[in-house]
Amino acid sequence: MSSKPRQYPAINPSFPNMLHGGDYNPDQWIRTPEIWDEDMRLMNLAHCNTMSVGIFSWAMLEPEEGCYEFGWLDTIMDKLAAEGARAVLATPSGAWPAWLSKKYPEVMRIESNRHRNLHGGRHNHCFTSPVYREKTQKINRLLAERYKDHPALLVWHISNEYGGECHCDLCQNAFRDWLRKRYNHDIDALNLAWWTGFWSHRFNSFDQIESPAPHGEHSVHGHNLDWRRFVTAQTTDFMKQEMIPLRELTPNIPITTNMMGTYPGLDYWKMAPELDVISWDNYPSWHRDDRKTWQLASDIAFVHDINRCLKGGKPFMLMESTPSHVNWQPVNKLKRPGMHRLSSLQAVAHGADTVQYFQWRKSRGASEKFHGAVVDHVGHEHTRVFRDVTEVGLDLEKLSPVIGTTVRPDAAVIYDWENRWAIDDAQALRNGRGEKKYEEVCKQHYQAFWEQGIPVDVIDSECDFSGYKLVVAPMLYMLKPGVAERLTAFVEAGGTLVTTFFTGYVDQSDLCFLGGFPGPLKKVTGIWSEEIDSLYDTDTNGVRFSVDNELGLAGAWMAHTYCEIIHAEGARVAASYTTDFYADQPVLTVNDYGKGQAWHLAAMTEYGFLQAFYGKLAEKLTLLHSLDTELPEGVSAQLRTDGSTRFVFLMNYSEEEKTVAIPEKATDLLTGTECFGTVGLEPYGVVVLKI
Repeated sequence: MSSKPRQYPAINPSFPNMLHGGDYNPDQWIRTPEIWDEDMRLMNLAHCNTMSVGIFSWAMLEPEEGCYEFGWLDTIMDKLAAEGARAVLATPSGAWPAWLSKKYPEVMRIESNRHRNLHGGRHNHCFTSPVYREKTQKINRLLAERYKDHPALLVWHISNEYGGECHCDLCQNAFRDWLRKRYNHDIDALNLAWWTGFWSHRFNSFDQIESPAPHGEHSVHGHNLDWRRFVTAQTTDFMKQEMIPLRELTPNIPITTNMMGTYPGLDYWKMAPELDVISWDNYPSWHRDDRKTWQLASDIAFVHDINRCLKGGKPFMLMESTPSHVNWQPVNKLKRPGMHRLSSLQAVAHGADTVQYFQWRKSRGASEKFHGAVVDHVGHEHTRVFRDVTEVGLDLEKLSPVIGTTVRPDAAVIYDWENRWAIDDAQALRNGRGEKKYEEVCKQHYQAFWEQGIPVDVIDSECDFSGYKLVVAPMLYMLKPGVAERLTAFVEAGGTLVTTFFTGYVDQSDLCFLGGFPGPLKKVTGIWSEEIDSLYDTDTNGVRFSVDNELGLAGAWMAHTYCEIIHAEGARVAASYTTDFYADQPVLTVNDYGKGQAWHLAAMTEYGFLQAFYGKLAEKLTLLHSLDTELPEGVSAQLRTDGSTRFVFLMNYSEEEKTVAIPEKATDLLTGTECFGTVGLEPYGVVVLKI
C-alpha cells in the first residue's frame, strides 16, 4: 500500500515488552498456596511476564450471592507485581456459580429446540437476560474498583470465547425489536427482503416472528441471515455492557476479548470496533497425516492476518495457544522439537505482540487435566515443554524492537462472515457441512501469495479498498450495499480485481440479482455467468491457456468441484475449458475498466494454476514482497516494519534444512549474527532479519 507504515504503541505503554505467559488458574490451588510461590519461581525461569487470571473464577470470587472473597486474588496480583509481572485480568462471565442458576433460572440459555439448558458448561447464559447483565456488571465493577490502581493490572480480558445463542422469550422480543429497527417498523419491507411469498410465509406483524427452529421455520434464508446478524449484535451489546464499569473506572487499561479464528457463529468485524486490542486463540493440529506442515502454516497465517486487519493493522494478542498438545482433537499429537518456537514466532511475524498459552499449570481434574500446559503434573521445570517455552521467552526478549510494527500490503483477500453464512445456508452447489468450501477457497488464494513471501491483508467486503493494488474476492456470493460500487470504483481508479465463480449472485437479504450474474459486477468484469456445474469428487475438467494471453501463462491444468459456465461480454478470454459440453467456453477472463482491470476465474482449479496465475500477476503489479528473494518450498517470509527498519521473519515449516538467498545485509535479531548472501534454516527453524 502507498501509505507509510507507522509504529503503534505497546499494547499497554506502561509495560513496553513482548508479553509472554498464559492462562493461570491459581484458584484451583487455593488449598495448596505453596504452589503459588512455586509458580512465581517457575514463571521467572520460563521468562514469562504476563498471566491471564480470573477467567472462570466467579464461584471463588462470589461463592454466595453478595458474599465476596477477593483475598486469594489480592495475593496473586501482589505476587505478580512483586515479580515485575503483569496480569491480564478477566471478567468471569463465561461460567457462573450454581447459586445463580438456582435462584435465577432465566439466566440459563434456551436452545433452538426451545428447551432450557441445565446449569453447567460454559457460555450457557442468555445474553439478553437483565439479571445476568446486572450480575456481570456488578462483579465487573467490584473488580475494577478493587484493582484499578494495582500495579499488576495490564489488560482487561472480557469473558472468554463468546459464542452460542439463546432462543428464550427475552431473546425473541429483542430479535423482534432489532428487526423493527432494521426495517424501519415496515413489515412489508421485511416480507420483501425475506421473500416470504415463498411457501405462504408472509407476516402481518413483527410479533408473529420467531427465531429459526429445527421444528419450525428454518428455510427462509433472509430470516436465517438476520438471526445470525442479531446474535452478533446482541453478543456485542452484552460485551459492551460488561465494559461499562471498566471504561468508567480504568479508562487507560486496554480491553480485549479472545476470539476463535474463523468461528462461524459471530461476525468479528462487527465486534472489533468496541475493542482496544484484538486477541485470538490458536490451536492448529500440527504434524497431520493428510497435509504438509507448510500448508497448514499458510492456513494459520491467514487467520493471523485477519486478526491483524480487524484493527487496521494494529498488533494483536495471541491470547491462547498450547505449548504441547490439546486434549480435544481426534488425535492429540505432540508438537515435535522446534515446532513450539516456530508456531509461536509465526504469530509474532504476522502481527502479534504477545505469545500466551492455555494453560500455565495442568489441572488435576475435569475435562482439561490432560490438555497441554507449561507446567506438567510433575510440577518442576525439567521437562521438554518447559524448556521449549523458556526458549520462546528468551526470543521474545530479543524482539523488543518489533513491538508495535506492522505491514501495509499491496494485496488483500476478502473473507466475509455474512457471505459465509449465506453460502453455507444456500441449498445449492454441493450440500453438506463444509462442502461448499468457501473458507477453503479463500485460503487457497491467500496461500499463493503467502508462499511467495507477499504480505496480504485479509479483510471484510465493507473495508476500504482504495489503498491496495490488488483485491481478490473469492466466491463473493453476497454483495452488500455499496460493495459492488466500491469494487467498481477501485478498478476504475487503477486497481486490479480478481473475482471467482459464485460471485455476485445475491444481495444482503440473499435475494438473487435479476438480469444475470455477477449482478452489479457484470459491467466491471465484462462477463455473464449463465450456469454453474457442481462436480462429484471423481469429476474433473481441463483448463487450457489462450496462446496470446497477456500474462504469458502456459500449460494444462485441472478444474474440479465447481465449473461456472460464463460468456465474455467485453472481457478477453485468457483460458478455456477443454472437455464436457462447455469445452472451449471461457474459464479465465480479463476486462479493462477505467484505469484498471478485472479478472474472473470461473472454476475451482488445482493449486498449481493459482500459483502460476498469481505469480505472474504479482510480477506485473510489482507487489510488495517481504524479501526480494525466491523462497524454497516450505519456507515463508513475513514482514513487519516501522517504515524505516524492516523485520523479516524467515520460517521453515518443512522437516528438511533449507537455504535462502539474502540480497541485503541484515542482522539476525535472535542470534546477533550478520547475514548476507545466504542463510540456513534448520527444520522448523526461524531467523528474524533486521534490515
